[in-house]
Amino acid sequence: MYAKNAGCERCSKVVVNSLSVVEDRLLKIKQQEKDRKMLSESIKKLVQYGIETGLTPACEKNYTTNLLLDVFKEDEYTEPAEEYSDINLEEVLKELLDEAVERGLIQDSVVYRDLFDTRLMNCLMPRPAQVQKSFWEKYEKSPEEATDYFYKLSQDSDYIRRYRVKKDQKWTVDSPYGAIDITINLSKPEKDPKAIAAAKLIKSSSYPKCLLCPENEGYAGRANHPARENHRIIPITINDSPWGMQYSPYVYYNEHCIVFNFQHTPMKIERNTFIKLFDFVKLFPHYFLGSNADLPIVGGLFSVTIISRAAIIRLLWQRLKLRNM
Repeated sequence: MYAKNAGCERCSKVVVNSLSVVEDRLLKIKQQEKDRKMLSESIKKLVQYGIETGLTPACEKNYTTNLLLDVFKEDEYTEPAEEYSDINLEEVLKELLDEAVERGLIQDSVVYRDLFDTRLMNCLMPRPAQVQKSFWEKYEKSPEEATDYFYKLSQDSDYIRRYRVKKDQKWTVDSPYGAIDITINLSKPEKDPKAIAAAKLIKSSSYPKCLLCPENEGYAGRANHPARENHRIIPITINDSPWGMQYSPYVYYNEHCIVFNFQHTPMKIERNTFIKLFDFVKLFPHYFLGSNADLPIVGGLFSVTIISRAAIIRLLWQRLKLRNM
């Protein structure tokens, strides 16, 4: 009788354990289905954002959805019945980034989240040739229409992160040369200790050569170099040589644009500097161009914005007079 009871007790334990395993599996399946449903909703929102902003043609809806599914290594997708509009990009990207962390696709740090969400945004983006074609078509109508298009694209693509730029402190100070815009940049994310440690372990690379090389366009990035997959450059000709025009992701001032030489050459303030400056303002008369100092720490580039062109000319003229004294 005792042996029989003991046997029944063992059977009961086996049944209980089996039921527990089944329950755990069912809970896991339900959680996976819930996560997959949330992922599908977030992907649909992001694709809809691309369509609403003009980054993604409506005819590329399925194509873009599949690109995003591939990034998440997801094979299943059921399009949610709910329709979305007026998408908040920051919120949708956070949902997708949290899911990527949960799936172990990325580490939970601002550096790796930035690398990953740039990859997501590139799934929505037109190819560089398409951007250039649209830009120059609009330029034929109006240079200002072309730059408006390019600036909006740089914001909509999250290359310029609007929600971070809002944190910047800005004010204007009057001067003998006109109003001066002063900016304290708070939009650059601080690297966390884990990312700093990881960057030290990464094999050094000379590609791209710097943060302003044309090779940055479409670059996936790494822990010690920002992702530029959603970055686009407009090629222009300055002083009979190839240059590129892009917007700064940190927007130190209104429509902060950067013009850079496609070739790595030492920066030098000289007569040709003025030729380059005026070549640019002939192309874009609603902008003006200011040159950085010819110091290695500053780099060889020109910065563009929309303020008094005469003020910059006066400042450059004073700089040249001081150098020749």
